[in-house]
Parts: sequence; C-alpha cells; structure tokens
Amino acid sequence: MTTATATRELSEAGRRRMLANVGEPLFLARWNRAVFIHYEADPDLLQRQIPFELDLCDGRAFVSIVAFTLLRMRPRIGGTFGEWLFKPIASHEFLNVRTYVRRAGEPGIFFLAEWLSNPLSVQLGPCTFGLPYRFGDLRYAHNYNDGEIAGTVGANEGRLKYRAAVPDTGFDQSEAESLTEFLLERYTAFTCRGRRRRLFRVWHEPWAQTPIEIEVTADDLLASTGNWWESAECVGANYSPGAEVWMGRPHRLAL
Repeated sequence: MTTATATRELSEAGRRRMLANVGEPLFLARWNRAVFIHYEADPDLLQRQIPFELDLCDGRAFVSIVAFTLLRMRPRIGGTFGEWLFKPIASHEFLNVRTYVRRAGEPGIFFLAEWLSNPLSVQLGPCTFGLPYRFGDLRYAHNYNDGEIAGTVGANEGRLKYRAAVPDTGFDQSEAESLTEFLLERYTAFTCRGRRRRLFRVWHEPWAQTPIEIEVTADDLLASTGNWWESAECVGANYSPGAEVWMGRPHRLAL
C-alpha cells in the first residue's frame, strides 16, 4: 500500500536518527492504549510561549493532548535485573500536552506540560530530560474492546474529562502527507528547562490508529498550560491500541 509505505518512511527516518548515536536506544517500553485529542491554536499566540520554531501544517498550528499508559519501561541492557531496578517507575499513566516544532530541519514535539500518576517519576523527569512533569490523579478506561473509552485527570491545576466511542472498523496507519500523519508520526522531543535545551528521540512502528468522535466535558486543566488555550478549537481525535517503543538518552543543544 503506497500510503503505508510513505508513512513508514517517517518511522524509518526516526529509527536511523536514533541508531546513529552509540548506546541507543537507552530504554524500552510500551505506550499502551493512547488517546490523541487535537486542538488548532493561533500560531502567533502559541509561538510566544514556545522556545523552538513552530512546525506548521499549511500555516496552521496545533496542540495535542495525549493520554496513555506507560508499561514495562526498562533499560535495553541489563536483563531481568535491570527491569527489576526500574520497577518503581516502570508502569503508570501519562497525560502530555504537546505542540509541534522543528529545529535544524528535524521535526519534533515540545511539551507544554505533562501529568503523571507516579510521584517518583515526577521528581526524576525534570532533572534528567528537562521534562515539565506534574503530579496528578489519572484514571483511564481505554479498552477499545468495550466499544467506549473514557478518561479523567485531576490535578492542582484543574481537571480534564473526556469520553468517546471507538468504531469497530479496525486500525490503520495514517495516510501519507495527511494531517493525521503530521500530528502522530513524531520521533524527536525537544525540551527546555531554564537555559538548558535538550532533545531525545524515540522510535516505534507507525501508529495503528482510528479517528474517534471525542466529547470533552471538562478542560480547565488545559488552561494552565498557557494562553494558547484562549482561542483554541478542538479539531479531531485518534485512538491507538499502542506501540512498543525505543527511547533514547537526552542530548544537550546549543542555545
């Protein structure tokens, strides 16, 4: 299938970037039962709070909310003992709020905020990867076999609540050069904490996904991530049963 081949090229480019660095991938994991909720934002308003150049799709800027469960994060090297050492941070829920950026020709994402259900991970992420972690109460019912999914996130900053029906039409890779491909097929994350900028890379097979009709019934949590939210409009959502993921180490970037 032509579109599947084109989409795979983005995944393979991400794989080549990661393997060009000795010792990578550093970690292995599964990102399980992922929900993507996409908002269109004012590009000028959003750019003011992002330290990297926005990556626009036909002049349009986007912010996506991604809700998933991290499973079995472990070192690539170390076997059973390494996996045992990582048990305290290996599996928990994630909610990230990300936008789309580009640096030196490399497309990627930038996290505006992330909420996790694991307090220890919240302490480790900022100092190691420069990630904007916050603690929250994350409750996901993302089993697509039930025909319906739902999620609730509660934190000091507010709440997010959503639900959706998942069609029984199966899952496909994104079409080449589509908006879905632009929003889902990202393999580099850029971070900024203080004056320290970093990137780290991930790799997985292209997302198997399906569009879903999402109903967001509480969203004041998102207002805490910046004034991009003031004029944002929800433009779609996707569901994926998940992917097996490689994760690389953080790399320092010049200012």
